[in-house]
Amino acid sequence: MKILLAMDTSLASQVALGEIVARAWPSGSSFEVVSVVEPSHLWTTSEAAQETVREAEQVVERAAGRLCSNGYPTTSATFSGDPKTVILDRTGSIGADLVVVGSHGVSAITRFLLGNVAAGVLRYAPCSVEVVRPRAERQYPENMKVLLATDGSESSELAAQSIVERPWTKGTEIRVLSAVELILPATRAFLQPPLIHSAFIDCVRVEAMKRAQDAITRSREILSAADLNVSESISVLLETPKTIILDEAAEWGADLIVLGSHGRHGIDRFLLGSVSEAVAMHAGCSVEVIRKAR
Repeated sequence: MKILLAMDTSLASQVALGEIVARAWPSGSSFEVVSVVEPSHLWTTSEAAQETVREAEQVVERAAGRLCSNGYPTTSATFSGDPKTVILDRTGSIGADLVVVGSHGVSAITRFLLGNVAAGVLRYAPCSVEVVRPRAERQYPENMKVLLATDGSESSELAAQSIVERPWTKGTEIRVLSAVELILPATRAFLQPPLIHSAFIDCVRVEAMKRAQDAITRSREILSAADLNVSESISVLLETPKTIILDEAAEWGADLIVLGSHGRHGIDRFLLGSVSEAVAMHAGCSVEVIRKAR
């Protein structure tokens, strides 16, 4: 894999670095660590701008050193410009498979990985994106809890395959989650409940349950290619997909949520782009949104 790690001088970026260093990556993986400094005219003095550039260079050089010491070929670079635009351009130019960002930045001067930057990278990156958050214990346990959210779509299958292609420790747990959605045809949506025959509702419920179970079955088939501890969960709650995923992750204590960038087309869709983005921006743990590299 080719991974681009975007950093600034914030604690969020250090958390992202710690998470990446703690994990195992496929053999032959390499990294590029980048930082983006906004144009110097945004500061009152050139001296302040030069100091910010020096700090950014030190951050990426130290990060690259840590990754190199773990055996991964790593380069580092500091750029000037709009953070979101530079990250997206660099991601495409190096052919990255994954871009990793902290959940948000706190540096008052650089304003690097603020929520809107992370959201922009999530929405427009030509590859998969991970938004990293600190684990509750502020530690990096050897074994992880990974929640895979699926609706059976091609995007969800790519998410499952991405898990198979990573090295995981023996004790890592994978939970496959799908939701039972009762989807009424548009012609029925305007009917009052008494006019909707109970037999029709039962039929819709059975079909929804089958869709959810088929999605889980397909994901488990893909995951069977790896020696992983896999469990499953089907949600029948009358909640939005975002809420279902976030609640499941919180209750189970997930370290990482993995989901596709888009779900099924048409009326029977679960993991829309807006859902994956909402999960990534509001989860209490790290989130990886998988998309086919363009």
